[in-house]
Amino acid sequence: MARPRAADHEEKRQAILKQAAELFAAHGYDRASLAMLAKAGNVSKTLVYHYWPDKAALLFDVLAQHLQQLVEIARGAAATTGTPRARLETLAFLLLDAYRDADAVHRVQITCLTLLAPPQQEALRSLERALVAEAAAMVADLHPGLAEDRRLLKPLTMSFFAMLNWHHLWHREQGPLSREDYARMVAALIAEGGGPAARALGPPSGLA
Repeated sequence: MARPRAADHEEKRQAILKQAAELFAAHGYDRASLAMLAKAGNVSKTLVYHYWPDKAALLFDVLAQHLQQLVEIARGAAATTGTPRARLETLAFLLLDAYRDADAVHRVQITCLTLLAPPQQEALRSLERALVAEAAAMVADLHPGLAEDRRLLKPLTMSFFAMLNWHHLWHREQGPLSREDYARMVAALIAEGGGPAARALGPPSGLA
């Protein structure tokens, strides 16, 4: 008979994932060992292996959990009532809120994803594409003329993420601009700037 899970099984797992993200971000995936992780988290190395068979599986879980959370946030925002701009504003705020304590995971995503095996990379990139697709659908709702024009829809969508993803570099929690204020600003820039940008570039040229 299998042993029942401890009551704090998931709590311990989440604590190790958070510590792993911070270690991978600070020391790099190659230099951060499971022994370092166990010591930093004040747990045994055996406990770490209880959750993950190796360091690659741990890295995958760090990124997969974060990306899955973002996809679920985007799908939830897409399902809300209101105007297309209101939904995009909601998505912007919810993503900024999710990013609040995720600086380490962001750095790990940028620097370590390509170190995983191809099947693991593809699984993570599939989540990234799902997140972008949800945002792109909202941008297309704002600017229906862009729905079939990927030369504009994709850059506009990725500009939306760029404004959010680098927010942590300059934002201060006690500063004059709150996350909610900035979310409204980002949504306004996409809503009010996307149309003029499309008109300035004119119709598609047919070139790839």
